[in-house]
Amino acid sequence: MAVKDAIRPRLPAWAHAIWQHWEYHGEFPNLLRPKTFCDKILHRILFERDERLTETTDKLRARAFVERRLGADILPKLLYVTDDPATIPFDDLPPRFIVKPTHGSGWFKVVHDKARLDRTALIATCRDWLARSFYAYHREWAYKNVVRRILVQELIDDGTGPLPLDYRVYVFGGKATFIIVDKMENGVACSGFFDLGWRRLDISNGLPEISGEVPRPKHFDEMIRAAEILAEDTGFVRVDFFDTDAQLYFVEMTWTPNAGFKRFHPPVYERRFGDLWTKPGAGAARSFRPMA
Repeated sequence: MAVKDAIRPRLPAWAHAIWQHWEYHGEFPNLLRPKTFCDKILHRILFERDERLTETTDKLRARAFVERRLGADILPKLLYVTDDPATIPFDDLPPRFIVKPTHGSGWFKVVHDKARLDRTALIATCRDWLARSFYAYHREWAYKNVVRRILVQELIDDGTGPLPLDYRVYVFGGKATFIIVDKMENGVACSGFFDLGWRRLDISNGLPEISGEVPRPKHFDEMIRAAEILAEDTGFVRVDFFDTDAQLYFVEMTWTPNAGFKRFHPPVYERRFGDLWTKPGAGAARSFRPMA
């Protein structure tokens, strides 16, 4: 084990954040007077203790939060919840579904054909998830106290590929500002930025650009309204959705995207998006206009 791997778990959260920021960006963050978007993410991780962060990061509790504000119809169907994956009733599940833990990000297993599923391997994967603390990776406080459970949900299909397009709405001061669309192309994660007029923006988050045209989602206006309702009285939160011909689906709320370690490019947008993030109650975010 490398010396740094032995030291890192023993560091206080503030030192851990500074260390990781230096590793990613080669400079120290401004945690006392944050100006950029990434620095404000780190500031939230270290200092913001709003219970909504835990409530809506927990993928089970988030469903109740969303249902109270938007109704149950926007939620994918929940098929099973357990803290013991050996109890998953595979025989009673539909041919396709998705399995994910309540307490992580990017951890999921898509089952496109139950008949070909290695059930033993999936149970082992779920047990591995339950044994791991996502909080330990970047000390994101929102994940620290999430109760570890396994969810089985219906698999949403929008007809674009093995996974639906992921619409990530960035909401500042309760106002939707721009959308990042994530898509898998030939096994590679790609993204594209769009404004509220569904014009593509010349901004990057480091992923390859989505190829070709991306049609405006059918339920775009409903998506924006839903995001702003869920983000009411927040300085910033990202709200994710899937969209199909039939309806809009809520996916998740993310308070600390990429733990503050992925910057926007060109670099000027780091400060511009940081400027849009003000304290709740300080007034609506200023309107965003892309660089000329």
